[in-house]
Amino acid sequence: MASAPVLGGAKRSVTLDEDAFGARFNGPLVHESVRAEFAARRRGSASTKTRGLVRGGGAKPWRQKGTGRARAGSSRSPVWTGGGTVFGPHPRSYTFKVNRKERRAALRSALSLHSERGSLAVLDTSVFSEPSTRTAARLLDGWAQPRSTLVVVTAQERGAALSFRNIARVAVLEPGSVGVADIVGAASVLCSDTALAELTQRAKASTRGEAPGEAAETKAEPAAKATSTPTASAVVETAPAKPKAPAKPKAAAKPSATATTSKTATKPKAPAKPRTPKSPTPAASGGEAATSEDGDA
Repeated sequence: MASAPVLGGAKRSVTLDEDAFGARFNGPLVHESVRAEFAARRRGSASTKTRGLVRGGGAKPWRQKGTGRARAGSSRSPVWTGGGTVFGPHPRSYTFKVNRKERRAALRSALSLHSERGSLAVLDTSVFSEPSTRTAARLLDGWAQPRSTLVVVTAQERGAALSFRNIARVAVLEPGSVGVADIVGAASVLCSDTALAELTQRAKASTRGEAPGEAAETKAEPAAKATSTPTASAVVETAPAKPKAPAKPKAAAKPSATATTSKTATKPKAPAKPRTPKSPTPAASGGEAATSEDGDA
């Protein structure tokens, strides 16, 4: 089992958790996490102007031919002084994603590396009831570890943070702000008891692929579902059967078109009346005879 000495109090040592401080160092995973942390710190605010954003250059500097000089269409061309920039930087974000399990595995690798080297110690913050840079410097000199040193304390341990922050090549951070790059970049790490517990919890959260407290919730959830929701078969058996609606009487069938046409086809037609010829009538006065049609007219 790995252990770490305690600085500031009685000479003793603290046993470190094997899951968090006994992992095998994974170089590629640590490199990926450190690169992601450095990329996230970049502002990405660099900006340049293209030839379309630079003011001026709307008029052609000189005519196309006859001057003996090279042809030019704008005084804001990238080859001119004061012209635009080609493929220059623009505001952007440099961040990229690293999976949560990978980040925690990289944190375990970084902590295990310091534990293996013996460059990890625990700070007794009861010594710093009041800020004292001299006491902090003496503790570091007595530890005899190379600088730079990373001191991890919580926000409640303000006296210790104020004591170490003014020493050269010493960085003071809270447990939630500590990244893999901070741990790997430090030659030695000094943690308080509370900060060490938080770092251990962060590193151990992914040993089973879940965060602290998630296991109890996921195990209790299926049991709650089993007690609250009935099965589908029980719902089907207890549900009363719905009465069937009475069948509607069928309407009388309408006569088809073929039947109507057959009835009209068999009906006999009336015989046509014979036309009788009309005899001519003499005219009222002397002259040619007039027909009945003329007389009718």
